Parts: sequence; C-alpha cells; structure tokens
Amino acid sequence: MIRNVIFDWSGTLVDDLPAVLEASNHVFRQAGVPELTLAQFRAEFCLPFKRFYDRYVPHVPLADLEAWFHEAFRRCQDRVAPLPHAREFLEFCRARRWRTFLLSSVHRSHYAVQAAATGFGAFIDHPYLEVWDKTAKIHELLDTHRLDPGETLFIGDMAHDIETARHGGVWSCAVLTGYNGPEQLRACAPDLVVEHLGELRDLLRRSFGELPRPAAAETDGAPVPTVGALIFNAAGQVLLVRTRKWSNRWGIPGGKIKPGETAEEALRRELLEETGLAVTDIRLVLVQDCIRPPEFYRDAHFLLLNYTCRCAGEPHVRLNDEAQAHRWVALEDALAEDLNQPTRTLLEAVRARGAPRA
Repeated sequence: MIRNVIFDWSGTLVDDLPAVLEASNHVFRQAGVPELTLAQFRAEFCLPFKRFYDRYVPHVPLADLEAWFHEAFRRCQDRVAPLPHAREFLEFCRARRWRTFLLSSVHRSHYAVQAAATGFGAFIDHPYLEVWDKTAKIHELLDTHRLDPGETLFIGDMAHDIETARHGGVWSCAVLTGYNGPEQLRACAPDLVVEHLGELRDLLRRSFGELPRPAAAETDGAPVPTVGALIFNAAGQVLLVRTRKWSNRWGIPGGKIKPGETAEEALRRELLEETGLAVTDIRLVLVQDCIRPPEFYRDAHFLLLNYTCRCAGEPHVRLNDEAQAHRWVALEDALAEDLNQPTRTLLEAVRARGAPRA
C-alpha cells in the first residue's frame, strides 16, 4: 500500500512550461544560438540541465546560463499556474495521512513564490529543491525519512523522474501534463502512466491505495467500445482537437460508451462534454480495431465506432480538460496535420465517399 508520495514540481503539480520556454529562449538569444519552438523544446529538454545545455551552448559557462535563465524567468513567473487536479490530489494525500515530499530542480526562490501563490506548499511535508540530478538524491531522501520503497510512489512528468524512481527502488507514475510526451515516457517503462493526477487519484481510490497494474486503467484487457465523430460546421470545415493522451497529435472528440447507453447516446454526450457542441445528422462511417496504438499513452485495445455529424448551432467550442487545443479546418487541410492514425483513417474514408451534404 502506498504511504509516501514523492512529487516532481514542474509539469507535475504546476504548469511552468510556457515560462520555462520563454526563459530558455532568452538564454539562447544571449548565447547567440537559434531559439526552440515548443515542440522542439519538449522533444529535447532533459535533466540534469547540464546535459541539455551542453547540447546547444557548450561554449558558455554554466553560471552565465543560469544567471540569464533566472533573470528572464522572474519576469514571466506570473504565468505559472496550478495544473488541473493537482490540488485535489494533494488533498487526497493529506486526507489519507500519506507523507509527501518534493524532489525537484526548481530554484528555491521560484518555489517560494509559486508555492505561496498556489497554496501547494502547505501540502508538502519535506521539499528537496535545486536538485539537478535526482538519482544522486533519492537514496538520501529515503534513508533520512526511513521510507519503505515498497510503500513509496514517485510521480513525475519526465524520463529522469522515472529513472530516479527505478534507481531508488520505489514505484513510479508518469503524468502527461508536463515536458515529456507519451512516447518518451513509455520508453522508460514506468509502473503506471496517467493522463493527469485526477486519473491517478481515482485509480488509487478504487484500489484502496494499492498501485494498480497498468492494464487496470481499462477493463481487464478486454476491448473497450468507444465512439468518436468528425464534426462539420456550416462552412464545411471539420473540428480537430489535440490531446496529451494521443502524443499531442490532432484527433477527433469522443469517448467510451457507458453501460446502458446506445452508441448514439454516448456520442452526443461525449461531444457535448468535450466540445460544448450539440450535433445533428449523425452517420456511421466505419468501425476500427485499434489494438495497442503506439501513439496512445498506454497499452489499450479499442473498438472505435467512427461517425460524421454536423454542428447543430453556432460552432463555439468549449473544451473540457481532456483536450488542450482545437481548430476548424477544411477536410483536405486536415489531412496535412499531424494526426493520430485512427483519425487519419477516418478522414481518408470520409474523403473517399465524399463529405456529408447539408
């Protein structure tokens, strides 16, 4: 049973990625090297920091890089925000009297500001800050507080966090809310991958504090029936949404069919929950077998019921926390996007038979 939780900070409890990217690009400008896009930064950033800096600015002393970074970060630190479900998970830990620790590279002055602004500092029993190489610190943390590794869970968003958990012999959980994507995290073979801390809280609640097997997130490994739709607006454009669960690729809204629901009822409910859109003219296009899709954040077997439909009113999209971005695009333009494979298969099928008529 889990009794101790070690948290990473950035990307696990707070979203500081926009501010860190801005400060990092300030460093690169000062050093006279090209800036990175968000996608490049997420793909390349790693811990310890020196490994990342050596890749791009090996000619600049580390002290100068750090000074430039912290100078810029202080100017944009107000953009750092609590991640969805983080407070509820911290409250969940406190209610169960689990001991909480922080093992993070965050600068102590930045942590003080962010911990006070979010109120999260009150939920952390023992913060370990400015730790560049967490593998070099994990055993000291465990020994100092006499933690049983079998009762201890490390939660983080980067490969280095999973490596640290393995080095310390503790359980590991990767969250998709931060710097590394599903492909990077799955390659490290964590004990569990979750989309966010809300999903982890629900899993731990159902398992009474035992870390569930990865397959337990689905239904005993059996195929999971889901519905999803390509939504057309009055201009003939289709709605794409981008989600962390599908490696930040573009896809369509949808979800699982609940017991007692028809497929169409589930589709209407999922689309309304995820996009705020009511739909009409629902038509089944195809059924896809989706077995262990490599883009998805964990092993799964889905039976995908794919539809087309039309937005019933004004196409004002209101995303819930399952998607991070959306766009309306022409059908042909959609095929040029970075799509997950099931969505590409659906789009090609719709193009082949022709878009539904109004």
